[in-house]
Amino acid sequence: MSFTVIKADGTSEIFKVSKLKQSLKRAGATHAEIETIVTQIDSSLHDGIKTQEIYRNAFELLRQCASPVRARYSLRRALFGLGPTGFPFEDFLARLFTQEGFTTTTRVQLQGHCAMHELDVAAYNEKEAFVVEAKFHSRPGVKSDLQVALYSYARFMDLRDAKICYDNNCGIQKLMIITNTKFTSTAEKYAECVGMELLSWNYPKNNNLHDRIQKAGLYPITVLQSLSPSQKRGLIAKGIIICSDILNKKSVLRSIHVSESKAEKIIDEARALITNKHS
Repeated sequence: MSFTVIKADGTSEIFKVSKLKQSLKRAGATHAEIETIVTQIDSSLHDGIKTQEIYRNAFELLRQCASPVRARYSLRRALFGLGPTGFPFEDFLARLFTQEGFTTTTRVQLQGHCAMHELDVAAYNEKEAFVVEAKFHSRPGVKSDLQVALYSYARFMDLRDAKICYDNNCGIQKLMIITNTKFTSTAEKYAECVGMELLSWNYPKNNNLHDRIQKAGLYPITVLQSLSPSQKRGLIAKGIIICSDILNKKSVLRSIHVSESKAEKIIDEARALITNKHS
């Protein structure tokens, strides 16, 4: 029997169990765990159920699994936790590109042909240089639309002669728009037409934001279940963005008044997540 579900943006579609299975698989759940969770979820489905409720229920069932599996499954939700401002998301993207072999800077001011521009992230290596327009949204149903693509492309046109460093390879070759949610179909079509690169949670189909985070094994601290919301905010305010930051600077936990026993639990969870990133 098929059921109509309500997506985060308010639109409806037929529930596809394959999407749920793929999410669970990406999280590291075993085949047996996936089948068990899907069976339990299937019994609770009804027309008009929200996809957020389905995935929330699936996440609750995943709590029976190992902590790294739970954390990987909650990765998308963790990106929303990098708010409310967009700065931590920009810092996270910079760390992601650094992991991929780029030299990066954030919140860079560059003079274009006609105007001064502030770019969220600038990245370069020996082969290419590019800048990033980061679009952070605190809710999953909000999409980056055609207007965002239009003004970002206009900025790129004005910055074609600018450089982000002093080497010969530092001329800006592209402007990438990255969002933690999704793009509208018109934005995607426009970007494809003008040759501008978009990156969202699930766009493009291959090597999207989710894929690149998983490949890099780079998880934001907001994914850690053992941290409270206030502790996460405290760490982000101190520039602690990814789980490896905690392992490299364990003393920072004391600065936000975490007890020694709680600190050990947080460190163990962060270490397990990183150690099992390719499992």
